[in-house]
Amino acid sequence: MSLTIAQLNAAVPAEAVALLDGIYEHSPWIAQRALAARPFRSLAHLKHALVQALAASSAEEKIGLIRAHPELAGKAMVSKTLTAESTNEQSKAGLTDCTPEEFAKIQKLNADYNAKFGFPFILAVRGPRGTGLSKREIIDTFERRLFNHPEFELGEALRNIHRIAEIRLDDKFGADISLGNDVWDWHEALSAHTDPGYAEKGQLTVTYLTDAHRACAQQISSWMRDCGFDSVHIDAVGNVVGRYEGATPDAKTLLTGSHYDTVRNGGKYDGRLGIFVPMACVRELKRQGRRLPFAFEVVGFAEEEGQRYKATFLGSGALIGHFDPRWLDQKDANGITMREAMKHAGLDEADIPKIQRDPARYLGFVEVHIEQGPVLTELDLPLGIVTAINGGVRYVGEIIGTASHAGTTPMDRRRDAAAAVAELILYTEQRAAKDGDSVGTVGMLEVPSGSINVVPGRCKFSLDMRAPNNAQRDALTADVLAELKAICARRGVRYEIEESMRASAAPSAPAWQQRWERAVDALGIPLFRMPSGAGHDAMKLHEVMPQAMLFVRGINSGISHNPLESSTNDDIQLAVEAFQHLLNDLATEQAH
Repeated sequence: MSLTIAQLNAAVPAEAVALLDGIYEHSPWIAQRALAARPFRSLAHLKHALVQALAASSAEEKIGLIRAHPELAGKAMVSKTLTAESTNEQSKAGLTDCTPEEFAKIQKLNADYNAKFGFPFILAVRGPRGTGLSKREIIDTFERRLFNHPEFELGEALRNIHRIAEIRLDDKFGADISLGNDVWDWHEALSAHTDPGYAEKGQLTVTYLTDAHRACAQQISSWMRDCGFDSVHIDAVGNVVGRYEGATPDAKTLLTGSHYDTVRNGGKYDGRLGIFVPMACVRELKRQGRRLPFAFEVVGFAEEEGQRYKATFLGSGALIGHFDPRWLDQKDANGITMREAMKHAGLDEADIPKIQRDPARYLGFVEVHIEQGPVLTELDLPLGIVTAINGGVRYVGEIIGTASHAGTTPMDRRRDAAAAVAELILYTEQRAAKDGDSVGTVGMLEVPSGSINVVPGRCKFSLDMRAPNNAQRDALTADVLAELKAICARRGVRYEIEESMRASAAPSAPAWQQRWERAVDALGIPLFRMPSGAGHDAMKLHEVMPQAMLFVRGINSGISHNPLESSTNDDIQLAVEAFQHLLNDLATEQAH
């Protein structure tokens, strides 16, 4: 019999600690302190209470917990003195069956890691799916994390300890994470489709209307039909559209979805999570034979990243009538126009205006998305409520000074263009940090015809500034541009700058943000509100209907646009359950 939250809540303290024995390696004190948060509302609430108990502990206690863990394939495994839990985990990862070469490699990594950090390498070897990492994945992770900063690595060790504890709790409580598992598996299966030139390297790249892109569309369509959508089709720009009709023919529609294209050598979850999570919700509704008092439309947007053609948000933009016919004449790197690519894919450009949605027929748009950042993972929170999608402005500029001899030009006589840009970079960093949630980046730097022994006479640069609202973005921009002018005047150089992009912030509609908040709260998870620094399809839909987003924690410090991008089956399960709560909440509202 699996343990239940009700049993844990009812148990006397000593018995409750005993019920949680083995969750944290040789460290019952964590459970003892977490019990102060009883009664637990859910398993997710218990997990968070354990996280908070450890977060509030001393540095010595944290190091002690890490050192209580055995080395991977270490002496304790060889001497068979591992705990039952660790034996199970290391055996599932194949570490109890290493070749002599693998064993020697891991022993060397253990020694190097201990020498650098002073504690053993901790990895949740059962992985994000709970079924076990391969030995190759373990060794690759070991080698990568050896280069981390000690303070960051301490946090990474603790995060992996929490993941180990989470999996052990799932086992102890018999947690049903089948929906999270299925959604996780859909991501893995879809990642088999990748563009030529990247497939050979084992990299994921899916750009607009390539063969891999069209294969993804067909695969998503097939899964949508299997889930029980009433209709599934690929529209005039390649969006995959699935509809689950409401209880009445004239019902309004809730719109959701995200994109299935990727950046080059990207991750498996960016965009796609927002397609698969609501697909799982539709499948459960179909299994229950249940109709909602509104229709539910899930769209896999064909293009968001702007990788093959300079037409970002093409898929979601087309739904609001923002398809620019001039895009059709753009050419990709191989000289193929978008018009030719669409024709090859069997799409008719004449049908594009027909796919524009009538906002009056829609209740709103919601989107689930992997966070693409480190905030949730550092807070050890699985879900976050998006308050706004940041507005942004981009510039490309150049500072022009005087190229001169690096040896003969005194420091106080220089007109160094690169030094002026360096000063601007530091100011941008400091100024954006004052707002707390603004960001400023100089992502491109170039010294044309630069030479090691020449004071840079020219320096080209980019500026990217973002904030949760337009006023805050504009204040940041004004200060940075004023400082650019002041730097150049002080240094005796001149500048040229041109605005290349401006996007308005997209605040979440309060009523829809509150629906996500109620859904997350119902799971027993603390509410954490945060802006989105990245752009999303929701930005486009925001122009014609209310929108709100839910973020899902990523692993590997939340890295995104990177092969290491991932999430766990547990966090995805919670995202599906939150979406189900939102649907039920909305159904109750609509019924009254």
